[in-house]
Amino acid sequence: MRLTNFSDYALRLMMYAAVRKNELVTIEETAALYGLSRAHLMKVANQLTRAGFLKATRGRNGGLSLAKKPEKIRLGDVVRSTEPDFALVECFESGNQCLITPRCRLRGVLQEAMGAFMKTLDGYTLADLLLRPADFGIKPAGDASQAGRRPMMRP
Repeated sequence: MRLTNFSDYALRLMMYAAVRKNELVTIEETAALYGLSRAHLMKVANQLTRAGFLKATRGRNGGLSLAKKPEKIRLGDVVRSTEPDFALVECFESGNQCLITPRCRLRGVLQEAMGAFMKTLDGYTLADLLLRPADFGIKPAGDASQAGRRPMMRP
């Protein structure tokens, strides 16, 4: 099984937003950090916002922040919201035309494997993936090079 780039980017965006706890992150800085397409990352951010994982703040000083605490965001839930389907082989799809489907044992094995994969992801949260700000090249607070960063506004 291979996750789509969309899910990969979603998890990376969530990890970055989590490490920037008290600050809003922008699509531009995140795209530059990871070397990703800004347009593609915008689609990812929109999906994560619609799914309730990120909160978007509009305006000149806007950006993204986590909508929930990292320990409340299960990786399996993020992946379910970003993967278009889990049809590993033709017989998982509607309109299956495979001749041996009625007698084939592969489908059951792959369903079991997919279940184990998702169960493993469900056993982890975003908090389990947290890195240190320095891992992203973020200097400690008070460092003059961090001047201009926007603190996140809390209601």
